[in-house]
Amino acid sequence: MNQERVLQDLFGGTFKAHVQQADYFQGTARVGQQPVMVIGTANKAEVGADMALAMARVVLDVVAEGQGLPIVFVLDTQGQRLRRRDELMGLNAYMAHLAKAVELARQNGHIILSVVYGEAVSGGYISTGMMADACYALAQAEIKVMNLPAMSRITKIPLERLETLAEQSPVFSPGVNNYLRMGHLKDVWHNEPARHLQEALAELQTLSPEQRMRDLRIAQGKERGGRIAAAEVMAKVLGHA
Repeated sequence: MNQERVLQDLFGGTFKAHVQQADYFQGTARVGQQPVMVIGTANKAEVGADMALAMARVVLDVVAEGQGLPIVFVLDTQGQRLRRRDELMGLNAYMAHLAKAVELARQNGHIILSVVYGEAVSGGYISTGMMADACYALAQAEIKVMNLPAMSRITKIPLERLETLAEQSPVFSPGVNNYLRMGHLKDVWHNEPARHLQEALAELQTLSPEQRMRDLRIAQGKERGGRIAAAEVMAKVLGHA
């Protein structure tokens, strides 16, 4: 799904672009009667230093305006840009800056919501979509940290063994259903994304800022059978802190 189609499906004809490039867009739209700021990536974008800085600037400008505008990330990214220039510039710091800008917005009362419509991989997703109050995905989306053949090459674990483990645990497997089981996604939208988006935003608006700050993903992962041990391990660590 390309950016034009997803913007139409999510926002109807209300999206007004401030910047619209092949792999990046930003602008305002309406979800029902609620104005929102939209920040998005397209065409399996690589999030490099320049793009991270641009997205952080939009978030900080929204905070500075002081109107409490919700921010919706609409994402299709293959992860952080693996280029010498970006690494020499300190890409990790740019990504951290973006993540901190999103957290600053949340602490100032802004609702942060993310929707994956294409790919969502690694750092390009961690610093944007995974920072949201609630993460959603369209059914055809693909979320992953690393595909199994690449994981096999890095870990030296035979691919056949990883495939067996993937059948037993969603932690090893790409796909939105696995991330739903792990509690990362609140829901997967199979149809009518505009309606689902409006309902999701309305639900977040009923919560207090303190309630939105609570991270329930580990608990949801345990309830759905995708992260059985995470809650127990976290409790033990906190018990010894």
